[in-house]
Amino acid sequence: MFTKLPKTVKRKKRLGRGIASKGAKSGRGMKGQRSRAGARIRPGFEGGQTALYQRLPKGRGTKQIKSSQVKKPISITLKYLESMKEGSVVGPGLLRERGVIKKKGQQVKLIGNSGLSKKLTVRVHKASAGAIEAVKKAGGRVEIINKG
Repeated sequence: MFTKLPKTVKRKKRLGRGIASKGAKSGRGMKGQRSRAGARIRPGFEGGQTALYQRLPKGRGTKQIKSSQVKKPISITLKYLESMKEGSVVGPGLLRERGVIKKKGQQVKLIGNSGLSKKLTVRVHKASAGAIEAVKKAGGRVEIINKG
């Protein structure tokens, strides 16, 4: 007897050929943009809502650092050092105890060019040339701390 061989190629859906076989709407649903002929919705279109790629910043150029983000060192003047004891070591630790430095890790800069009458060892992150000269004239020394 003759046996039927299995089909190797699947038949294509016959759309739009009468109501009985996917005819009325041809598998496109009821109404709307996708049911119409020639409807092409571009990639990224979100139905009229502002698309995600339009809502995000373009990100061109370099980011500018705001002046509020730049951590400026706390300035200590030579006049303030006059209130210290002769021969003491003035550094971030001592200044933190006295309440001059509020945050841990804050940098300290020594400024001023007026004279200093006491012999002190000053440990700071930065110092002006005039301040270093004034401390050395008084017989003290300035140590620059490298933060790292």
